[in-house]
Amino acid sequence: MKKYLIGVDCGSTMVKAAVFDSAGKEYATASRKVEHIYLHSGWTENNMDALWNGVCITIREVLQRSEIEPRQIACVACTGHGNGLYLVAHDGTPARNGIISSDSRARKYIEEWTRENLLDRLLPKTMQTIWAAQPNALLRWLMDNEPETLAKTKYLFMCKDFVRYRLTGEAYMELSDMSGTSLIDVGKAAYDDEILDAWGILDWKKIMPPLRRSADICGTITREAASATGLAEGTPVAGGMFDIDACGLAVGMTDESLFCMVAGTWGNNQFISKTPVADPDMFMTSCYSIDGYYLMLEGSATSASNLEWFVSQFFESDRELLKLKGMTKSVYDHCGELVLQTQPSDSAILFLPYLYGGPVSLDAKGCLFGLDGRQTRSHVLRAVFEGIIFGHRWHLTRLTRFCERPKTIRLTGGAANSSVWSQMFADVFQIPVEIPAGAELGCLGAAICGAYATGLYPSYESACQNMVVIDRVYPPNPAFAEIYDEKYGRYLKLLEILQPVWHELTPS
Repeated sequence: MKKYLIGVDCGSTMVKAAVFDSAGKEYATASRKVEHIYLHSGWTENNMDALWNGVCITIREVLQRSEIEPRQIACVACTGHGNGLYLVAHDGTPARNGIISSDSRARKYIEEWTRENLLDRLLPKTMQTIWAAQPNALLRWLMDNEPETLAKTKYLFMCKDFVRYRLTGEAYMELSDMSGTSLIDVGKAAYDDEILDAWGILDWKKIMPPLRRSADICGTITREAASATGLAEGTPVAGGMFDIDACGLAVGMTDESLFCMVAGTWGNNQFISKTPVADPDMFMTSCYSIDGYYLMLEGSATSASNLEWFVSQFFESDRELLKLKGMTKSVYDHCGELVLQTQPSDSAILFLPYLYGGPVSLDAKGCLFGLDGRQTRSHVLRAVFEGIIFGHRWHLTRLTRFCERPKTIRLTGGAANSSVWSQMFADVFQIPVEIPAGAELGCLGAAICGAYATGLYPSYESACQNMVVIDRVYPPNPAFAEIYDEKYGRYLKLLEILQPVWHELTPS
C-alpha cells in the first residue's frame, strides 16, 4: 500500500495543511486564516481553540481533496511560528489566548535585561538576541500581570507543540523550536537553570514539557483527534520543527553549501553549520532539525507582512473588482503587474518595512520617503517591493560576517509565488534565485521530517534528495546592479537619520 505524509504549517496568520507522497509530490492543500485579537496596543493574540479548529478543517479538506484513505497516511508532522506563548490549563483547555511572535507587551523586560547586560553573561549558552515576544519575557509579564493565568497552567507550548498535543494528548517541547526561545542551553540542547533563574522564571520550569527531537515520534493520533480531523486513530505524529527549519529542509538545506531566504510574515535569512555562532551581532543560533547542525538566522517582521498590510489598506477595491470581473488572478498578481509598469530607475521612493517594528531600532516605524506628485501607485508599489528586499539585504550583510556570500539563494514564502518579486530579489542581490516546486513549502519541510521519522528514508539528506525539486531559476540582471546599490545606500542613510525621530514618535 502506497504511503503518504501530511504536513501542517501553523503560521501566525494562516494554518495550512498539505498531503505528499514519498517523492515530494503535492496532492492537495488547504488553508484557514488565523484571526488576530488586539485587546490592547502592542498585544497580538489568537484564540487557541479556533487555531485547533482550523487545523482540523484543513486536515479534513486535504484528505477529501486528495481522496487518499486515512490509513495510507504514514505520518503527520507539524511546523509553526516560533516564540510567542501557548499555555494549557490542568483541564487540557487553553489557559488564555495564544500570544503571537509579533507581540510587544513585554518590551520593558527586554529593556531592563539589556541595561543589566544579562545577555553578555548568557549568550554563550542562549546564542541569540532577546526580544519582547520570546517566552522568557512573556512569562515575566504574566507573573506580574496575570498570576492567576500561571496558577492554572500545566504546560507551556510553542504553537506547533500545542497542535501536536491536541493531536496526540502527549506533552513535549521540540528542540528546534525551543532552542529559539532563550530558555535553553543551545550547545547542550537542554534546559538550563542558570538561564531560567537569570530571567526570573526558574519557578516555572515545571510547566516546560520534556524536550524531543524533530524526527522523534511523539505520540499517535487519539480517538478524539481522529474524529476531529478524519485521520486514522493510531497514525504516528513526529516532533515537527520550527518553521525556519521546515523551510530549510524544503529547499534541501542539508549542508553548508545552501542559503535559504524566507519572505513571509517574518523575513528570515539563514544558513546551517556544524559550528554554532554565539555572537552579539548574530540574531539567532538554534539547533537545526538535522543532528549535529546549527541554524544561524537573521530575521525580523519586515517582509511580506508589510505588503499584506499595504494591500489590505489600499487595494481592497482592486481585489473586489477582480472578483466582479470573474478573474482568477490574485490581487498580489495584480500588484506585480502594476510594478512591471515601472523600472528601477523611474523613481527614488524608499519604503522602510518597519510597520511591525524592526531590527535597526526598538522604536522603528514604517515609512514612505521621496514621494512627489508625478508618481503613481505603481511607483509606490515598486518601492514597497524593493524596501522589503532591502530589509532582507540588511540581514544578509550581517550574516556574511559569519559565512561566505551565497552563490545562490533558495527563496520561499509569499514572495516566491511572484515571478516579479523573485526576479527583483535576484536583481537586488545580484545572486541567482531558485524557487523550489510546491505551493506549501513549510508543509513540505514537515512532511520530509515525517518521512525520515517513520523510516521511509534513512536520513534527512536522502529524504531531501528525493522530495525537493527546483522549479524555477531567476538569474540577476547586471544592468540593475548599480541602480539598486545606490538605492540601498540611500536606504541605509535614511535609517540613520530617522533614529532620533522614531524615538520621539514612541509614547513614553
